[in-house]
Formats: sequence, structure tokens, C-alpha cells
Amino acid sequence: MARSSQAELEARQAKVMRLLRRGTTDVSELAQMLGVSQATIRRDLVRLEKQGRIARANGGANRAVGFTEIHLRDRLTHELSAKHAIADVAAAWLPTHGGTVFMDAGSTCAALVANLPRDAELTVVTRGLEIAILLADWPHVRTIVVGGDVAPLSHGLVGTLATDAIRQFRYDVAFLGVDAVDAYDGVGEPTLEEVATKRVAATRASEVVVLADHTKLHRSSVAAWARLETPWTLITDAHVLSPACEADVEPFRSVGVRVLIAEQEEAERQGG
Repeated sequence: MARSSQAELEARQAKVMRLLRRGTTDVSELAQMLGVSQATIRRDLVRLEKQGRIARANGGANRAVGFTEIHLRDRLTHELSAKHAIADVAAAWLPTHGGTVFMDAGSTCAALVANLPRDAELTVVTRGLEIAILLADWPHVRTIVVGGDVAPLSHGLVGTLATDAIRQFRYDVAFLGVDAVDAYDGVGEPTLEEVATKRVAATRASEVVVLADHTKLHRSSVAAWARLETPWTLITDAHVLSPACEADVEPFRSVGVRVLIAEQEEAERQGG
């Protein structure tokens, strides 16, 4: 595809996303508003769904477009290069000699574990079952797994036992994985139980770092949200520099959120 055609495609898909967030979900209406055929809109919806930016309801493209949580086993391979780039930048916040961190459940936090030096000495409190298993190989890391009910899709621990345990600690930094992130509403999850764990961890941390690839900046249909007190840091990937996503970053900066773009940050660090 020529560069100009790719730019046009990304610009149109960005318009589609904005209309979806405003509640326009009918294919014929989208086509009319954007001046393209219904077949073009359907192809755009298929591409957006494959990118993880939307999830179409059963019954065809004419139905409402909303959020559907993805199983962890599928997320571990989704946007993999972006998640590793985000983890590379987030590693700068990891204390290596003493300190306590909260590490959330999820695939991006799992990528962060690989950046922990083998001789690191710290305490990690986590609600992620996979995170705990990965950390078991670090000889000087004390891993504390909170109790609670296991969320079947994220494998994260939730409920009163989880939030009570998280509240018992003070954290140098809390690394939060999310299903969605918004400049004003904060972090979004499918359930109140999931979002409660993040709210508690954030209130107990000196620094809050949200790890979210570009697909997480579009999911306004996620049900439950927890606002975060600024300043906090959002680390995302270089796809947000494309014409389709540039406008998604500015609201975060306008409210005082520190935004780091992973691959760009890596390139600047190597060049400097």
C-alpha cells in the first residue's frame, strides 16, 4: 500500500473510532457520515477488530461496537513488540537494591519482569498469578501474592482479600496494566472488582506508572473506571505517533500526565 493510501486509511479509521466513541455504530450511518461505501466501513471495522481496538458484538457489523475482554493467553501474543518496548522503558522505575513495588496482573507487566536484573533485591507485591510464577526464578526478590478470587480471563486476583492485602503496603512505584486508559477517567477495567485493586494500589504508591499499548487508548466502552491523582506516568508505544493516533495522546499531556512513547524514548536514549 502506498504511503499516501496508508495515511488516508489511518486518518479514516481515526474518524471511525471517534464516531464509535460518540455512539454512532450503524454501518450505513458511518458510511454516510464519512462519504464512503458500507463495504469500506466493514473492512475498516475488521481491521480495527484485528488490532484489538474494538470488539464487535455478535450478529454482524450493524450491531453496536463495544468492549470485550480478551483472555490472558491471547493477550500474551497480542501487540507483543509494543509491550516489550513499553517494558524496556518502564524498567527505569524498577528499584534494584531495596524497595517495594506493586506489579499488576497482565501481559505487559509480565514483559516487565524480564527487565528485572538477576541480582535485584526488592519486594514485589502482585495480584497476577503468572507474574508470581515468573518472579519465583529471581533469587533475591521477595514475591508476595495477594489473596482473593481469580478473575478467569486476566488471571488477576480480585475481591476484598486482594484489596485488603494491597492496602497493607506502601509502594515506591505501582505498575498498572489496563484494559483501557483515559486522560480524565483514569484506568478502565471490565469489572468494579478489577478496577478497585488498581485504585487501592495507586493510592498507596509514591509513583504510578500505567503501561498501555496504543490499542488501550480507544476503549471508551469499558465499564468500570478509577481516576488517578496527577501527576502519573503513561508509557505507550510508537504507534501513537501515526496520524491515526496523534490526537489520542494530547488530552493526557493537557491534564498533567507524563507521557513516554516507548520506542521513541529508547531511540533518544541510545542517540544521547
